[in-house]
Amino acid sequence: MLEGVNVALGVSGSIAAVKTVELAHELRRRGAEVRGVMTGSARGIVHPWALEYATGTPVVTEITGRVEHVELCGREGWADVLLIAPATANTVGKVAAAIDDSTVTTCATTALGAGVPVVVAPAMHEPMYDHPGVLDAIDRVREWDVAFVDPRIEEGKAKIATEEAICLEVARAVDERPLAGRRIVVTSGATSERIDPVRTLSNRASGRMGRAVARACYVRGADVTLLHDGPDVPYATVERVESAAEMTAAAVEACDGADALVSAAAISDYTVEASDEKIRSGQRLSLDLEPTPKLIDTVRESHPDLPIVGFKLETAASDEALVEAARGPLSRTGLAFVVANDANVMGEDETRALVVRADDADEFVGTKEGLGGRVADELARELA
Repeated sequence: MLEGVNVALGVSGSIAAVKTVELAHELRRRGAEVRGVMTGSARGIVHPWALEYATGTPVVTEITGRVEHVELCGREGWADVLLIAPATANTVGKVAAAIDDSTVTTCATTALGAGVPVVVAPAMHEPMYDHPGVLDAIDRVREWDVAFVDPRIEEGKAKIATEEAICLEVARAVDERPLAGRRIVVTSGATSERIDPVRTLSNRASGRMGRAVARACYVRGADVTLLHDGPDVPYATVERVESAAEMTAAAVEACDGADALVSAAAISDYTVEASDEKIRSGQRLSLDLEPTPKLIDTVRESHPDLPIVGFKLETAASDEALVEAARGPLSRTGLAFVVANDANVMGEDETRALVVRADDADEFVGTKEGLGGRVADELARELA
């Protein structure tokens, strides 16, 4: 996600500074090079040696004749992005007022003047975060295209966002954002059909592929709506759905005004009339299964011109059989393209897939995160 990206990590004097060692590690795990910049208050919480160990580079603790702020964040500087994490109320206010009386605020002034992307992850007590002056400062800085990673409000504190949320916002800040201004709907994971109040019919889909697509679209600038039976995520507006009927109805509604649908969910092919009471165990039981309507067909009826990306899963299929299976819905529903793969990738980190269009099929081998990026890039070209 951050391969080859140079991140200047500015640390100010919030107690959340203790988390920056792990944040630096996480940025590097995702491919970034990191250099630390610390204020005097931050050095009272975390020793610069700890951040030096985490980044593998010396930490800037003062501005000297080397003009470190220009070296890092100037027009020809080293950094591709300045990440201020954590950012105190004091730091946010000074950035908004162009007051550069610390290493971090001086780097921020330089970066904003040089056009270097800036990402801010606030952390402070909740009353400070709710102060009208702080909120005004955040609004003002947002107008300068500075990205804020919203804090988690817990225990009366505006706690620093998760490492995943921060890394995603850094990736989005440095991306060319070919999907900026687009709204993308993504379906993800398994659906389940209620048999009785405690039992369901479902499948083994983990939702990793759909979430990877949603993340990749967000990084590329899109406003993403994610339909799944799972938790909230920092990169999308989540609508929770359980059954195939709920997923289909939600997709039809969410696609109003959307620019594209990526149908990555493993939607139940069959449903059953549910019992209102728990079915007694220990007896022989037959279920009368009814086929569910195809989501992409239903969405296509309501949105005849919407670009739709489909996924096709088969078992023990050759590439020729996968392509043939994918071209059925491709032509029937007028899909932009179909991602076809074998069922043995379900629940795995690694995957192999074929990106199938009407006249060709390209192989992808790698992680599901990588395939999510490939799908987002293909979609960006389709929409362009």
